[in-house]
Amino acid sequence: MRRFGAAPMLGTMLALTACIPSLDAAPPPAPVIREAAQAPDPQPQAEARTPVVLPAPRPAWEARPVTADARTIADGSYVAAPGDTLNRIADRTGASADTIARANGLAPPYAIRVGQRLRVPGGRYHLIRDGQTGIAIARAYGVAWSRIVTANALAEPYTLRVGQRLAIPLPAAGASRAAERAAAFTLDVEDLVTGEQPAEVASAPKPPPTANPRRILPATTPIVPPARLASNFAWPVEGRVVKRFGAGASGERSDGIKIAVPVQTPVKAAADGVVAYVGDGIAALGGLVIVKHGDGWASVYGHAAKLLVRRGQSVKRGQTIALSGDTGFADRPELHFELRRGRAAVDPLGQLPRT
Repeated sequence: MRRFGAAPMLGTMLALTACIPSLDAAPPPAPVIREAAQAPDPQPQAEARTPVVLPAPRPAWEARPVTADARTIADGSYVAAPGDTLNRIADRTGASADTIARANGLAPPYAIRVGQRLRVPGGRYHLIRDGQTGIAIARAYGVAWSRIVTANALAEPYTLRVGQRLAIPLPAAGASRAAERAAAFTLDVEDLVTGEQPAEVASAPKPPPTANPRRILPATTPIVPPARLASNFAWPVEGRVVKRFGAGASGERSDGIKIAVPVQTPVKAAADGVVAYVGDGIAALGGLVIVKHGDGWASVYGHAAKLLVRRGQSVKRGQTIALSGDTGFADRPELHFELRRGRAAVDPLGQLPRT
């Protein structure tokens, strides 16, 4: 029988011993926020991972679908009679009051003179009903919501009013009907920031925000975002910035930054605000929270594994709103973080404190 010598056995034992970490070894340093080299744009994975979301009603654009019953009118004119107001003229002609005002160079308070001839632009005009959202209106007509925003010169805070008319643009020149309709049903962050809010009734009071995460706000009830931004923005997590704002290596634009963090890391609100959206309606971003902060600012938190807040809930700067993960098409455990002012994405690194 072959026997092994003592020297080889001793060498093997020493090698194994060297592989065992010491119990007295210092713990690894805490993660710090620092910028990594620009990573190549990850390829979308075959199947997006889904987050854990608190029970909530279906979003308003699904709970309150819209019928495409726009009224089509031809270009024309209208001579103002005694008692006419801009809204009354809009009701009589079927056009949008805002469109008539822009076509005639009228400014608030939209004074109309008796006998004044006003140009009435032709087109398709949709009358907004209770609970309808911009996203649902866009889907009804198969037109991207961003095109409706542009056609109507909508601006912050993108509030729709019951009884208001929106001009619905025709399909874009050169675009196929199928492609246009697909765009209307594909949500992006801009859609959620500008088109998720249900139409308001002027006489109906809106419930004030509450810090209670157990309150479930009806999907068709508008939220009340702050009027003003209360503070500077804070980092939502500590970790390495692995993807920057702007064009990536493959040319695809990133509207935010990616921060690598371990799964289940607490994700904190970057500033005081009100939660405008919670869900996973954008497949690429997985678990998603959007908070509105006032002055047109909104923050976006994606790839979360667990969402801990509800729509309409007020949150404080530094409050945990989610747990990080790798949901959606995340290339690694990471947080997708955006800052928006109105429709425009803003580089978060220019708004966050330097480390």
